[in-house]
Amino acid sequence: MSTINRQIRLAARPVGEPRPTDWQHVEEPAGQPGDGEFLVQVLCLSIDPAMRGWMNAGRSYIRPVEIGDVMRAGAVGRVIASRHPGFAVGDHVSGTFGVQEYCVSDGRDVTKVDPAAAPLPTYLGTLGMSGLTAYFGLIEVGRPEPGQTVVVSGAAGAVGSVVGQIARILGCRVVGIAGGEAKCRMVVDEFGFDAAIDYQNEDVRKALREHAPDGVDVYFDNVGGDVLDAVLTRLARGARVVVCGAISQYNSTKPQGPANYLSLLVNRASMTGIVVFDYADRYAEGIARMAAWRAEGRLKSREDVVSGSVADFPDTLMRLFRGENHGKLVLKIAD
Repeated sequence: MSTINRQIRLAARPVGEPRPTDWQHVEEPAGQPGDGEFLVQVLCLSIDPAMRGWMNAGRSYIRPVEIGDVMRAGAVGRVIASRHPGFAVGDHVSGTFGVQEYCVSDGRDVTKVDPAAAPLPTYLGTLGMSGLTAYFGLIEVGRPEPGQTVVVSGAAGAVGSVVGQIARILGCRVVGIAGGEAKCRMVVDEFGFDAAIDYQNEDVRKALREHAPDGVDVYFDNVGGDVLDAVLTRLARGARVVVCGAISQYNSTKPQGPANYLSLLVNRASMTGIVVFDYADRYAEGIARMAAWRAEGRLKSREDVVSGSVADFPDTLMRLFRGENHGKLVLKIAD
């Protein structure tokens, strides 16, 4: 009997928050690898805010997921059948395998990972795309210098928590912005930020005056909206604003642009987007450096792992927009 592959496919383009009717649950036989291919059993799925953008039609940095397609997702898995000379049965691999239990791959953009060196979910977080986004966004776009003040929104999330830690390693003062007392405590006590601002219960502008009295040299933005506007009022001369994401806007039917953008002019500052795919030829560099920091105990990983099945993907995705995750959100669908 053939192995059944359970999948989540995009059934409709969401308006606002994704609804159950925007997804199609499909069962079909798992594919069999041909020459130069291998079959992966997916073990863990990466749950990312960017997924919401991939569901929209229109021009972006990556093609949208088409109606009827398996939902795009990064994942780690194990090779269970192979006709590819570079991948053997038993290898653990990371790639864009989609929200499904099995995937046939030809090996392009697939990386072998070592579960003995780090837990598999870490290869979706700190040692995966989230960590690489943090690394290249901060170092190449933010260009922090020792002694400068770096502010990070979404500081308790997969990207923000790594950004802040790298900034500390580089000798910067780091202020995180997060939602709720528990997340702010984690940002300081676990990830080593110098200070944290609770945007849910504090006046962000007032708190920035206290924690960044000389202004913000680098702002790494993961949320957009009101928080971005507040930080723009506190930029230092020559500041760099790194636009990584805008999770506060993804489900909005009337997205909010920055009202205080003229602060860029006044402070001779810049605002630049980061798309990690632009640094694909340097991934090995970033992973090697972060793995070394992790081995030295200077860079900590935190994965929020939800155990379930492919069918749990729609609700797990919504945890991001409800602010329920602490660290990198991962859906574990098999052992």
